[in-house]
Amino acid sequence: MTADTLAGELSTAGLDPAEVLARERLTGGTYNTLHRLVLRDGRRLVLKLPPPVDTPGLAYERALLVGETAFYRAAAGTAPVPEVVSWSEDHLLMTECPGTSWHETPPSEGERAGLRRELGALVGRLHAVHGPGFGYPGGALPPSADWRGTFTTMLDAVLTDAERYAAPLPVPPDRIRELAAGAAPALDEVRAPALVHFDLWAGNVLLADGRVSALIDGERMFWGDPLADFASLCLLAPLDRDLLDGYASVGGTVDFTPAARVRMALYRAYLHVIMLAECGPRGYVGDELAWRVRTVTPHLRDALGELAG
Repeated sequence: MTADTLAGELSTAGLDPAEVLARERLTGGTYNTLHRLVLRDGRRLVLKLPPPVDTPGLAYERALLVGETAFYRAAAGTAPVPEVVSWSEDHLLMTECPGTSWHETPPSEGERAGLRRELGALVGRLHAVHGPGFGYPGGALPPSADWRGTFTTMLDAVLTDAERYAAPLPVPPDRIRELAAGAAPALDEVRAPALVHFDLWAGNVLLADGRVSALIDGERMFWGDPLADFASLCLLAPLDRDLLDGYASVGGTVDFTPAARVRMALYRAYLHVIMLAECGPRGYVGDELAWRVRTVTPHLRDALGELAG
């Protein structure tokens, strides 16, 4: 990004470019881009910008900054998240949170259990926040009045993306649609749209001074079944007791009935299809593509096996 372009973006976000002492392009994002800004008054902000409109992407990825803004505003006061300074569909300006990601600086084995319980409690509080309706708030996909219709649309959209980008799925997309249709009645148990981050893998959990200091990158959020968050909280791993104990400590309930297990399989399948479908628009090749196929495929097969019974 040129200095003139950045100046324009800053002005759009309500900042005088002359007040910016330093800026740094941050790495790690796979869709939107981020810039750290240090202002003359000492504030440290993060400016998040969407890619050009003609950038290849998945259907649900339109207007992600609308969803991220909705997440931070809904979570404010409930969990540590960035504070929104200004936003539109074309930018999100927020405060920078302290800490380093769990993924970059993993806690020691002795710290891990307590941090997982703390994380579970934070997520339990998030799930007590309810929204105006199901689905992605940015309007990328048409929502339904109920969760079954909304989630079915979400899954079908990413399967259509998988077909368009020739994603390396282990079974044809229509087979996944068939299994999901058979499992769909389990979705009818979800009556209230809860706040779901849906990208709470270790890279989006910040740690500082032995505590969880922030939950970031809420751009993949939606209003839906709280159970869906456990798909990313336990990405490519089984659910752990410490996380569930923390969740229960604030009144969160996870009753693994047969229907709940079916829903968990649906959400894991959805996340794993996303991880494979995005290989096309992201242009993943070589080691990254091989890692995704090698690592994600067995977990997708397991989820589909649960749906098949």
